Amino acid sequence: MHVDELEIDEELARRLVAEQFPEWTDQPLERIEAVGTDNAIFRLGNDLSVRLARRSGPTQLGGKEFEWLPRLAPLLPLSIPVPVAQGRPTGEYPWFWDVYTWVEGESVPVEEIDAISAAHDLAAFVAALQKVDSASAPAGRGIPLAKRDEEISYWLARFAGDPRIAAEWDRALRAPPWDGPPVWHHGDLDARNWLVRDGRISAVIDWAAMGVGDPACDVMVAWKLHSSAARDAFREALPTDDATWQRARGWALSQAVAALAYYTPENNPILYREAEAWLDLVLSESA
Repeated sequence: MHVDELEIDEELARRLVAEQFPEWTDQPLERIEAVGTDNAIFRLGNDLSVRLARRSGPTQLGGKEFEWLPRLAPLLPLSIPVPVAQGRPTGEYPWFWDVYTWVEGESVPVEEIDAISAAHDLAAFVAALQKVDSASAPAGRGIPLAKRDEEISYWLARFAGDPRIAAEWDRALRAPPWDGPPVWHHGDLDARNWLVRDGRISAVIDWAAMGVGDPACDVMVAWKLHSSAARDAFREALPTDDATWQRARGWALSQAVAALAYYTPENNPILYREAEAWLDLVLSESA
């Protein structure tokens, strides 16, 4: 998937656990498919998971997830993983790595769940997260769109797509920036980070992009529901001002372009298909 990623298999994960957490050596360990874009995930016993970065892993002990996820968990309507322990770099593996609580649920394609119910579940989750006190919270992914223009211009130059895309990005850049206090956001609410039980979203995982800033980077999930009806249901459940809605649309467009320019249907078919759906929905609204 990435030219600079490490190959991480169950044997390596078992050795790391055995060397650093011998109390869990006798627990079964199983790789979870499909893997995300940056991490390899393993289930450890019934109650734990192991996360190993495949590229650009953490170089310092701790981190915002260890500090903040235990505080956020009781305030949210969906389950989230909570860190339990952190492993250290070794001669085999160069970065710190994490052990989390296991969160039940399945990762399923958007098309296999009820999109309107998903819109309501996600709107309630985002609303609850935005209400959390942001004092002393870390900055997250929600930076002003203008600060992403150089990066997105790079991907636009490498993306042979609909000529409307550049115009739509310019339209998003013209939206008024967020002028309210920074609010909490997850920052990566793709379908691969929702877990589903009994047909409803039950948990949200992968909090690496979390922090405070412009709420638009979470509101963009409205376009990741692959349905205009679900998009509208999300906005009805989470009323959003027009400027934030336009920035969120720009976020969805920019992430789609970057994914489609970087990945291929062969090296990341799931994300590639998702990005095509996001872009199709954004462009269907073009003036």
